[in-house]
Parts: sequence; structure tokens; C-alpha cells
Amino acid sequence: MSVLRRGSLTGRGAATVIRTDACPYGSRRLVIETDGTVSAAYLVDARDKVVGAAWLANHGAAPAESDQKRLENGLAPMLPASHVRHPEGRPALNADALEVVWFEEGDGVAVLEEGEPLCVIPGWSDIGRGIPGYSRDATDQSPYAFPLDDEIEEFGPRIVRARDHWKACGADGSWADFQQSVLGHLLQRLGPGGHYWHDVGRQLPGGNGAASPTVGVTERPARGEREFTVLSTVGMSRQRMPTVELYEDDVAPYSRIELAVATTMPSQRAGSIFPWLAQYPWRVVTWFAAGDVVKWYHEAHTFPLNTGEASWEGVLLLDDPSRLSGPVTPSLAGLSTEGDPVRWLWLVPITDEEHRYAKNEGSDALVRRLSQQNRSWVVS
Repeated sequence: MSVLRRGSLTGRGAATVIRTDACPYGSRRLVIETDGTVSAAYLVDARDKVVGAAWLANHGAAPAESDQKRLENGLAPMLPASHVRHPEGRPALNADALEVVWFEEGDGVAVLEEGEPLCVIPGWSDIGRGIPGYSRDATDQSPYAFPLDDEIEEFGPRIVRARDHWKACGADGSWADFQQSVLGHLLQRLGPGGHYWHDVGRQLPGGNGAASPTVGVTERPARGEREFTVLSTVGMSRQRMPTVELYEDDVAPYSRIELAVATTMPSQRAGSIFPWLAQYPWRVVTWFAAGDVVKWYHEAHTFPLNTGEASWEGVLLLDDPSRLSGPVTPSLAGLSTEGDPVRWLWLVPITDEEHRYAKNEGSDALVRRLSQQNRSWVVS
């Protein structure tokens, strides 16, 4: 099956870019192109690979059948008259009339023309498999565009929600209000805080420098009967994680997380695990779920949680650490953001062999194995 390919990326075609816009997380970019005959929108990743696309408009009389010759020449096709709202063609797009609205997850985008939705390229668009984005001017499904009217009841409110999200993120005092809600929740659950590290998500070498998300780390020192310190992120749950909707029908219970580690190590050393993970979902365009295992990106001896007695090379994420040995796990449930519950996932360090075992046998098998070994969820 032929699919849309950006002419400028394949080295063919004579398309002109009329609008480009980067996702706030730096992981995706929208490119709108035209060659005067057809306009199309492309969603590309950080390597300029097209991950989603949608035909937008014919600018001349539509053919009776899909135009395969243009595809063979590396150009977006003219959709046939039976598939378009304007068989006679519509005027060229005016870049000044276009508004780009990124979904808060950062994996999908909407384009509005004069305030009305023109197209949506959602996170599940996969142009390589013939799953395009949605276009207002498409009236029937094709490998190049689905009719936006068919899904506007879903996408309309989502566009409004995304606008409200970015407006709230840019409002004076909004970050401080969110930060205090998380810190207040942790105060009730874990007691007074110690040190606080600001904006750890941009400390990773080679980071994309994107404007958000902002993530800090709070220290909750050992107190009373709790003989370990808890370090927790503050800020990951302010935005939903990408791609959850590819796997879950109801994304709300899974989309917002914070990460935590329980430890008796020096806090500054243990806390240096978070710059790697704080923006990981939005940088890589993925999500963290309970049971996930994540491999360290660098040499094993640089892994922050390593000690002289172990050689960890990754982490296991658990929402219920009591499945392993160790003290009673403090409950961090009860916080919500924009109506979504926030889940805390606890970091348990694992070896390279354990990472491979989980990939081959599943994380439940790894948890059972670690439990049988009396592995504690507290990092000592």
C-alpha cells in the first residue's frame, strides 16, 4: 500500500513548507506542506521520521480515482471527488489563519483554521500501516485521511482540554499551586520534607531542552518507625503520559504518575536517578506502567543506585512494593490532577540479567523471583 511521504524528507517532490511547529516536549514536530495542488500535514519525530500524516486539501478539481502517479513521484495524492468536501478544490491554506494545538501528552496534534478544526493527527496515527490522521475536508476513509466529522465529538473536547492545559501551564503561579498540592499531599503521607531539587529533568546530558515538563524531587527523611528516606518526583503528574491510549480504553487511571524510591543511601546520590527518568516518557514518547523495566542509558558503573555490593543496570517500577520483602510500604494514594488519580511507581534497582529476564519472561515472573530471593524494595 502506498502511503504519504514528505517530499522534502525523501528528496523528491517540490513541496513548500507553509507551517512548522514543535511539540513543547521537543519529541515531535508538525510540518504542513503544499505543492500548490495538494496540502498535507506530517507529524515527525526527533529524527525527522514521519510517524503520522494527513491529507488536508485538494487545490484543483478532484480526479475520479485516487492519483497514484503523484504518489509514485513522492507527492501527496489528490483524493478522488467521492472522498472530498470540495470536489472543485479549495483555496490555498493561509498560514496566518492556522492554529496548532498540541495534546498535553505531546504525541498528537490538532490544526485549526479560523478557529475551526482542520485536522487532527492523534498519537495512534501510523502512516506506515495506513492509519492516517483526520481531515475536515475528507468525507470518506482512505489511507491518506479519515473524515474528521466522524470523530469530532471525541476530538472537539480534547482540543479544548489541550488548550486549557497549556494556558494553565503558562499562567502565573500555576506551577507553584500544583507543586504545593503535591508537597502538601506528601506532607500528610510521609511527614516534613528535607531538601528539594528543582527542575531535575533538564540535567540529563543530551536533553532536548524543552520548556516542559518541569519536575522537581523532594526528600522525606526517615522519621519515627520509618528507617528509610523517601525521594519522590514532583511534576510528572501535571501532564498525562503519551501513548497510553494505544493500550488502555480508559486512560485516566494510568496517565498520571510520580516516581519514588525508598533508600538508606545518601539522598543526593540516590536522587540522581531522577534526571534520567523525570522526562523520559515525554522525551521518548512512551509511558511508564507498573511492572515496566527500564535499562540504564550509560555504563553500569555510572548507575546512581550502585553500591560496592551490587551492580545494578536498570530499574523495575512497582505500584505495590509490598510484593517484595521489606518494611510496610507507605500509602501515597489520594492525590488527583484534573480529575485523574495520581499513582506513585516505586523504583527497585535490577541487574542487566534481571532486565533481560523480565523482557523474556514478564515482569510478574521477575517479581516472583526477587520475592523468593528476599529482595527488599528499599535500596540500601
